[in-house]
Amino acid sequence: MKILINRKPIDGPWGGGNLLVKAFCSQMIKKGHTVIHKLEDDIDAIMLQDPRPESEGISINEAVQYRVENPKTKIIQRINECDARKNTKNVDSMLLECSKYIDATIFVSEWIKNYHLKNGWLCKNNHVIYNGINFDHFKKRKKKNNGKINIVTHHWSNNVLKGFDVYDMLDEFVNKNKDFSFSYIGRCRGTFKNTNVIKPLFGKNLGRELSKYDVYVSASRFDPGPNHILESLACEIPTYVFKDGGGCVEFAGSDHSYDSFDKLEEILKNRNFKNNNFVLCDWVNCINNFENLILREVCIEDDRKQRN
Repeated sequence: MKILINRKPIDGPWGGGNLLVKAFCSQMIKKGHTVIHKLEDDIDAIMLQDPRPESEGISINEAVQYRVENPKTKIIQRINECDARKNTKNVDSMLLECSKYIDATIFVSEWIKNYHLKNGWLCKNNHVIYNGINFDHFKKRKKKNNGKINIVTHHWSNNVLKGFDVYDMLDEFVNKNKDFSFSYIGRCRGTFKNTNVIKPLFGKNLGRELSKYDVYVSASRFDPGPNHILESLACEIPTYVFKDGGGCVEFAGSDHSYDSFDKLEEILKNRNFKNNNFVLCDWVNCINNFENLILREVCIEDDRKQRN
């Protein structure tokens, strides 16, 4: 197949969407498919990582116009966004409009699928495919063993809804409770006084750093498909998430959620940390799921043409 994905992979630390693009491009090429980023002749499927235009990728409008001229081409939209995620105002309505024109939707979690279905999602061909994990990078390793309970979180985005109100309180908590430490890995906002802030890491370096810690705390709100949770789970760190965390709760489990800092403080002081139960998959299996879906959509069109 010839598949257009409308984002190019970026090297270095970046968000979960870029991890998907990198894995998609490398795995699909290994499987013998042609992966492109610009419109050209004979495209079997267009996968929209983001429907908005960008210098390195086409928009939903360009994809739809191409399909008008090439009716066999399928448009598949991956959804990892909503207004609740970053307190935006027009993402939900834009995605809803896009749902009129796409042939299939891939949501990154059941939570984000249900979120958009409740808003009137128009595409009827909907699927959930979770992001994958590189288990060579993210795995259980030896802990710090410094006599403290070492807490960690990590984010690429520094949007306020990643939970900086809670992280500020954790910063105060470790000042008052010297048998705890808190480390923040990634892009940060504000100034912590008692927190070990580590610059953004990715890949094996991130996995090595994460796996040193005893407990992982996420305060992210309305996060559709949080890679930071998948990465902490792969390192076998007991992971606790805010109750309004969206996909965070789906991955970590409602029994590993808290609804206030008082509840989080209680969890930490009890020290009865338990591992989570979410079943992870690697990037090979993740991209296999994408390939199977795209093949099914393209083959359906081929079958229709043969019958006619």
